[in-house]
Amino acid sequence: MLRRLIILLLPALGFLVSCQKETQVERANREGIFLTGNSAEPKSLDLQQVTGVPEGKIITSLFEGLVADDPENDDGTPPGAATSWEHNDDLTEWTFHLQPEGRWSDGVPVTADDFVFAYNRLLHPDFAGPYAEMLYFLKNAEEFNKGKITDFSQVGVKAIDDHTLFVKLREPVPFLPSLTRHYTWFPVPKHVILKFGKMQDRFTDWSVLPNMVGNGPFKLKTWRFHDVIEVERNTYYWDAKNVGLNGIRFFPIENPFTETRAFLSGQLHNIYTLPSDLIPAAKKEYPQYLHQEPYVGTVFVRLNTTRKGLDNEKVRNALSLALDRESICKYIMEGYTPTTSFVPKMGAYEPEPVLSFNPEKARALLAEAGYPDGKGFPRFSVLISKPDAKASIEAMQAMWRKHLNILVDIQIKDWGSFVTAQQNLDFDIAVGGWIGDYLDPTTFLNLWTKGNGNNNTGWSDPAYEALLSEAALTADAAKRLEILKRAELMVMKAQPIIPVSWYSRNYLLRPEVKGWHPLLLDNHPWKSIRLEK
Repeated sequence: MLRRLIILLLPALGFLVSCQKETQVERANREGIFLTGNSAEPKSLDLQQVTGVPEGKIITSLFEGLVADDPENDDGTPPGAATSWEHNDDLTEWTFHLQPEGRWSDGVPVTADDFVFAYNRLLHPDFAGPYAEMLYFLKNAEEFNKGKITDFSQVGVKAIDDHTLFVKLREPVPFLPSLTRHYTWFPVPKHVILKFGKMQDRFTDWSVLPNMVGNGPFKLKTWRFHDVIEVERNTYYWDAKNVGLNGIRFFPIENPFTETRAFLSGQLHNIYTLPSDLIPAAKKEYPQYLHQEPYVGTVFVRLNTTRKGLDNEKVRNALSLALDRESICKYIMEGYTPTTSFVPKMGAYEPEPVLSFNPEKARALLAEAGYPDGKGFPRFSVLISKPDAKASIEAMQAMWRKHLNILVDIQIKDWGSFVTAQQNLDFDIAVGGWIGDYLDPTTFLNLWTKGNGNNNTGWSDPAYEALLSEAALTADAAKRLEILKRAELMVMKAQPIIPVSWYSRNYLLRPEVKGWHPLLLDNHPWKSIRLEK
């Protein structure tokens, strides 16, 4: 029925578009403005207080790290805020040389001290940055963040002079240049932040209009809540002459069906995601717009292990074994691949295929946990934030009821409330997903350490963290990956999360958008995008 409705709707939309003199996209093409669906209203534009992809898309237009994203190669490391860098033989000491013409969007020079200030701020215990763990590669960063030491000068980062940044790591990190492309490693404007409070103060006005400044190719122009965020060219950007757009408008359209209608009616150049229900119709009616690409990410269900019932490892494994991932991906999440592990295959890392569908074993484990045939099992709710997640959760509801005789409800919250509830462990079960920040298994495995701002399960294990530490200090690449496999197996046995599928990028993109290429990490550098008129 839905497919027939969509097919009937598309010609009607086309008719409406043809009656207009000029669509929004056509006008934007003339003006050099990129119109993009961005899924949700950002929780904040303070890059050190957020963890989400919707926020990251906007932040990477406003700020730039030491190394920039390559428009065609996930492994590419073009110059960003740094012109060049070098390291010692064991990859534990790195020196970055900053752009001599680097400026904030108010014209103030970007200095190495801005990076030192940024890392101090994110790691400061009083600031409580939710993504601080991304900086734990720095020597003594974890100790400072956890209050074990209080002198930040002991952390492995130092400004040699205005344009030279020295970094000392706790372990060899050959992928450090790629790591610095993530917004947790970006600088922040010290001179602006201190104008509105102390370094470690949260929720000050530095990151809103008209105060916000960045060092990226664009600067903030407009922010109308739940309507649009617009950025425009930053004339002080060091590579401004090579920026291909005059601006970008980010539309926080949470409903992907609404977002798709907006695209088809000429209001957007691309959408954040195409609902699985619409993929067959798009293949038939609009193949010139449809893009289906690999994406390094995993869809999972997060469990609050502090809740009675979910604190039992046997219960968690029973919930996992009762899910038929093949059917979910075949009939509901088209284009996605059912998981057999949590970490996707990447490079030389081959995860062990440990997840399976086994209702009989699931029932046995639930009985062993004290809930035979589901008797006495608590009534939990599954928290979601996007309407397109509802169908897959309803399928899981049905499977848990059929195979375990337990009932769960569905609770929907807006993106900001959804994120906050998880960070506060104010939920039972929640839809989750993780996109790799860099191409190494640790971008997935480091999530489940104690105190990690993205863990949000209540689960941790010192033995698990010991394996991660052992891997970090292992120079032999093959042996290191074997240790990481053992760590992943430990998480899969404990099952604080239930992996469901590996991501695939399914979206619509207009052909007049140039400079946009398939990327595993989906980090498209905004300055490389151009529009045909």
